[in-house]
Amino acid sequence: MGEMASNSTLIFPNQTYTNETVPNVTSVDKIQYINITMEMPIAYAVPLYGYVMPFLLIITIIANTLIVVVLSKRQMRTPTNVVLMAMALCDMFTVLIPAPWLIYMYSFGNHYKPLWPISLCYAWFVMHEVIPNMFHTASIWLTLALAVQRYIFVCHAPLARKLCTMSNVYKCLIYILVIAALHQGFRFFDSEYSTVDVLWNNHTTHVCKREHAHWVKEYVTEDFYFVTYFMFRVLFVHLIPCVALVILNILLFRALKQAQQRREQLLSKKNQKNECKKLRDSNCTTLMLIVVVTVFLIVEIPLVVVTLLHIISSTFIEFLDYYVANTLILFTNFFIILSYPINFAIYCGMSRQFRETFKELFIRGAVTTRNGSSRYSLVNGPRTCTNETVL
Repeated sequence: MGEMASNSTLIFPNQTYTNETVPNVTSVDKIQYINITMEMPIAYAVPLYGYVMPFLLIITIIANTLIVVVLSKRQMRTPTNVVLMAMALCDMFTVLIPAPWLIYMYSFGNHYKPLWPISLCYAWFVMHEVIPNMFHTASIWLTLALAVQRYIFVCHAPLARKLCTMSNVYKCLIYILVIAALHQGFRFFDSEYSTVDVLWNNHTTHVCKREHAHWVKEYVTEDFYFVTYFMFRVLFVHLIPCVALVILNILLFRALKQAQQRREQLLSKKNQKNECKKLRDSNCTTLMLIVVVTVFLIVEIPLVVVTLLHIISSTFIEFLDYYVANTLILFTNFFIILSYPINFAIYCGMSRQFRETFKELFIRGAVTTRNGSSRYSLVNGPRTCTNETVL
């Protein structure tokens, strides 16, 4: 299964495991069934997901919960902040849903045991792969929506009054979540499970046999189903969003440089202090979102490359060593998870108002400056005519 917990997981559908390849199984009959030890490079999975992941999970939950609490304040609800809050929730659920299985399998050392009964086998598949994929897909599209929204605010301000309203942002969030759920909808039903008996540690043991559903094999065909699924992921979940984000980041950076030059010109003129300050604040917001998108691209692009190589190897000519691919996916997914708490650090480091609001909420006696936080948001400064706020 070359899949990784929590993030944009990758499954190699032709990988199956027999009792001849699984340790401690001595039955002579070749029976394909679920065994976690054979699904991942255990030498890397145990330390990363068994020892490091529990601490990373706690940090991610705390950091993203703090983001949601701060951004959910009534005075903080702006188009940008709503998207940032949705991203934080999706990232947190991407890690949280498979966490019980990661702890059970890798922290407690149960990965080598045959998985049974059928309900647990199905729960492993859904919680370890399907649902995390759904939330991570939503997070990718939300990141793209964030970049598009900021590009409109910076480069096409008049359009922002019509397009980037709160109602449109909420509609966009709903569309993204629904499409992400539909994208993974067939995965809930594309496998069938049954119970078989094998000899394990010299004892007859029940195990789960997993095979593709009848409708996949008979009506759609396995090759067409999985090639279509992965091609959709490569194009619309990974490749196109990443390319679009790179282009938008370049355009935003170029606009940022032009705005900085304009600010320097305003500094040389009298009676332009207010305009200069607004421009500076807007530049800070743009820079912060550029950093958020850049971090996302750094950890996401390697997974795009591996997924694309898998599609080419499965469709045209088989050249990919799946043990190496699984190892790469394990590390890329781990670094994606590692990036989730970073957004909290970015907001704290680059947004004065986020820090001030955080202090108001959680540090007793903290007093914010500049008339408190009621007139400000994550992106510092007074609300503009586009209902956007500036850093």
